[in-house]
Amino acid sequence: MDQVLQQILGYAKATWHRRWWGVAVAWLVCIVGWTWVMTIPDRYQASARVYVDTQTLLKPLLSGLAAQPNIEQQIKLMTRQLVSRPTLEKVARMTDLDVKAKTPEQTEAMLNGLASKISIADAGRENLYTISYQDANGDLAKKVVQSLLTIFVETSLGKTRQDISSSARFIEEQLQQYQQKLTDGETALTEFKRKHIGMMPGQGGDYYAKLSQTSEQLRQAQLDQREAVNRRNQLKRQLEDEEPELNAAAAAVSTHSEIDGRIQALEKQMDQLRLQYTDLHPDIQSTKRLIEKLQAQKKIDLADRKADPAGARIQNPVYQQLTIAIAEADATVSSLGARVAEYQRRYDALRNASNMIPQVEQDYTQLMRDYGVYRQNYDALLKRRESVTMSGEVESKTDTVDFRVIDPPFVPSQPAYPNRPLLLSLVTLGGLVAGIAVAFLLSQLRRTVTDRRVLRELTGLPLLGAVARVETPDSRRRKRKGLLTYAAALGSLIAAYGAVMILQLVVSRAG
Repeated sequence: MDQVLQQILGYAKATWHRRWWGVAVAWLVCIVGWTWVMTIPDRYQASARVYVDTQTLLKPLLSGLAAQPNIEQQIKLMTRQLVSRPTLEKVARMTDLDVKAKTPEQTEAMLNGLASKISIADAGRENLYTISYQDANGDLAKKVVQSLLTIFVETSLGKTRQDISSSARFIEEQLQQYQQKLTDGETALTEFKRKHIGMMPGQGGDYYAKLSQTSEQLRQAQLDQREAVNRRNQLKRQLEDEEPELNAAAAAVSTHSEIDGRIQALEKQMDQLRLQYTDLHPDIQSTKRLIEKLQAQKKIDLADRKADPAGARIQNPVYQQLTIAIAEADATVSSLGARVAEYQRRYDALRNASNMIPQVEQDYTQLMRDYGVYRQNYDALLKRRESVTMSGEVESKTDTVDFRVIDPPFVPSQPAYPNRPLLLSLVTLGGLVAGIAVAFLLSQLRRTVTDRRVLRELTGLPLLGAVARVETPDSRRRKRKGLLTYAAALGSLIAAYGAVMILQLVVSRAG
């Protein structure tokens, strides 16, 4: 933490040595920025608020009875259409903006500028919309907002009534067609049932689906049976290569080879340890003891083998496991054989069935499908006809949407843009930050030694001592004079900022 603090103090000292560059840059940035802010043209914002009331008393009463259009969605679509090209062209004609555009390029630029300055804000669920427009001419901005408000309010929803009328005619025509189709379908279905008495399909599903399913089950069962037989034969071949009993001495060979392997690994590990430590090291001592234990175990095993030179006979565990596995495989083969026989019986029964049954089932399914579609559509059209009839009555006798202008178009006396006090403050702050940044960069590009730590880091040599600077009255006076001059330069920058702010205030009040 102390090192970081010292480094920060070192940067601060180096930046302080370049402080005059920082003041100069700050003055330059502030003068340029203040001039730019003062020359930005004013823009006035005209705005109006309109409330769209879509909550009528009939809406909950006719819910589910009449076809109610999504009024909220239509209103949102209307707000988006306010910035569409046809609407912008209409606004341009209403405000005489199209007179200034002489060429197609000028017309395109005028429409793009008009669209970029229009703002339509939605307050959310309250259906309160704010239409605003910014322009250097306040009267023109007010005219544009008034034109947009007129287009928004006077946009008629009468097209809904036309849609209802045309929809009613279409539904009536479709009802007549579906009624004839239903009559024909009922006649054909009755004749089909009379012709195929006793051969009608049941509720067990499609014939071909059952045949395909049974065939797939038979193939899968046959595959499982072949796999089980192959596995049983493989186990029998493995059993022929195994002996029922084994010599105990032969079984112990693997144990001795394992002990020898461990002894060799420990000896290699001990050789590696001796390259780093002496024989008295605890790791080497523990490794020796472990090797001695393994060698003793090996001697005990050899003594047991000498005591029983002929060797006892033990049962081979692999032989026993193979015998058990073969018994289980035989049971599996028998079970799969019974399954294959059952699936074969089902498959043969389906294949021997009459070829007439699938055809009857197919024809009956097609007739029922067509009749079901006709009946469903006919019932839906009947409900739609009643709903459309009631919707037409609602549209012709009531108002579904009510527009209320909350705030008419209004232009404040003060410009909405730019916020010069804020911009002047940001320019001043940016100038100070730019001055500090320039001073810091110069101090890093042309580094100087500010203290003993920096000198030690730059040279990499030990520091034997330091000679303190003796301040004389003349040097202290010059230093104090330089500080006063720097403070005056910085203070004059702040005073200039205050003067510019006062000038802006006077100009804004005069305007």
